[in-house]
Amino acid sequence: MRMGIYGGTYNPPHLGHFRAAAYARQVLKLDRLLMIPTNISPHKQLPAGSPEPMGRLQLVALGAREFEGLEACDIELRREGPSYTWQTLEALKEQYPHDQLFLLMGTDMFLSFLSWREPQRILSVAELAVFYRGEKGEREAIDWQRLLLEQQGARVHLVKNPVTQISSTDLRRMLLLHCASEYLPASVEQYLRQKGWYGTGQSLQSLPLDRLEKVALGLLKPSRVPHVLGCRDTAVALAGRWGEDVHLAARAALLHDVTKALPWEAQLTLLRSYGMIPKDFLNENAQTVHALTGSLVAQRIFGEGEAVVSAIAAHTTGRPGMSRLDAILWLADYMEPNRDFPGVEEPRRLAFEDLKAALMWGLNKTITHLRQTERPVAPQTAQTLLWLQREERKIL
Repeated sequence: MRMGIYGGTYNPPHLGHFRAAAYARQVLKLDRLLMIPTNISPHKQLPAGSPEPMGRLQLVALGAREFEGLEACDIELRREGPSYTWQTLEALKEQYPHDQLFLLMGTDMFLSFLSWREPQRILSVAELAVFYRGEKGEREAIDWQRLLLEQQGARVHLVKNPVTQISSTDLRRMLLLHCASEYLPASVEQYLRQKGWYGTGQSLQSLPLDRLEKVALGLLKPSRVPHVLGCRDTAVALAGRWGEDVHLAARAALLHDVTKALPWEAQLTLLRSYGMIPKDFLNENAQTVHALTGSLVAQRIFGEGEAVVSAIAAHTTGRPGMSRLDAILWLADYMEPNRDFPGVEEPRRLAFEDLKAALMWGLNKTITHLRQTERPVAPQTAQTLLWLQREERKIL
């Protein structure tokens, strides 16, 4: 028989895994394909809230049932210690001595293959099947690695993966935000929510500020955390200066980038999950969509009130009729201490003297920069500046 071997943490297993496996089975004419969750991965530590290995095996088994020829396999869960591929393959070869084994992997794993434990022992018992996505430069790197390995006796098959990509990290974020259904077999999502894995068993409504901070920062990429904390501190200081609610300012700042870590396609998935269709500008300009998705998440997942939701929605493009809290968050995001661009000290000074003047300064600079770099200006941004310029009485 021709047997595929597809290992991974599967934390959680999603339709990208299952559809890629099913496609590889078809392309490589495999009789069966084993999906093998790792017990203890030598490469990564599983995040808090993840199921134990047997839980991940159960999720894989549930999803595999929906695809012909796919099977969940517990061979690595029955072995103590870290899971090394060479041990798994040699054990399978001993169990199925007459079968032809194909080890499936992604591009990144293939390019690092020679740094694995015992690569030559792997090549002695299995052929390699590499998923690739067709990204710029990817095929060239694969071809060089393929040539190098074939000179060492490897047999390498390339399988172009037509399946939509989603990382397990992003999917865990989406589970918490209730927008992951497009990426999961229904049986898998139902079971993991029943168990409360990945934080799905907790309510995030109306969290106290310290708990909100922990959850919000956990949804960010680590590199984004200093910006959000700087934005929080700046917003609180501005709110104190202008008589706004410092508690609401802190909550808005902590949540303003809560969906920023999600790739654009996942942001659009979130909008569809919430029953919304993005307007043309958002469809064409991915850098602004997180303000809309963040405001929806703040309202629906975290239970925030209209003041916080409005401020988050306006924090990238602004909007005519902005409230004082809206302006405070926009400016805090624009000029917090980690921002570094020519002239940044001017809005930092103005913001504590004249909120309207500071906002106008920032909007003018933003529009000028976008035009100089030949990037589109959001209609709302131009409309906000026009609104400020036409307003004769003191506002904000």
